[in-house]
Amino acid sequence: MLYPNPLNLVISIHRVFNFDVDSSAIEANLEDFPSDPIAIERAVLERIPYRYDWEVYDMPWYFPTLEEILEKKEGDCKARALVLASILEAENIPYRVNVSPIHIWVEYEGKEETSIENTRVKFYQEDPESGKKLFQIPEINLREMMNSIWQGLWVSMPAVRKAVLLSGLLILVGLRVVLFKNRATI
Repeated sequence: MLYPNPLNLVISIHRVFNFDVDSSAIEANLEDFPSDPIAIERAVLERIPYRYDWEVYDMPWYFPTLEEILEKKEGDCKARALVLASILEAENIPYRVNVSPIHIWVEYEGKEETSIENTRVKFYQEDPESGKKLFQIPEINLREMMNSIWQGLWVSMPAVRKAVLLSGLLILVGLRVVLFKNRATI
């Protein structure tokens, strides 16, 4: 119900740890971009409106390709980070990709830290220049993490999918009760 094609989840997990930056695919779009990384990030955030994966790809969590993002022109933090990293790569601006349990972002010189974009909350970081990968235990606010998961996976889920998912769970519980009663009478 959540992933009609479960391979999309496997592919998405692979893409998190193999961030496929493509500076050549983005070069045609660079003519009107600024050269300062802070201004570049602002422009990316303006041009790629934030939308949950349910809304864009009809599944709860999906890591799109750069081509899919450029075609749809919207996406969540994964999409925005991939576009930003590709532009920074094309402009030869050093950066690192960071992943926390609820967010993916690009770090560059001069980037200001926020509550969800800082060194304490990341659990994975990749430096494209050195290829170095860093793993650490994140220090993340549990309430903030649960709220993010709730918003992204349940609130944004289409009503029909919620109804089918809940009815399926009710059917499974009903079958379990009937089978348990039958087993008890035997």
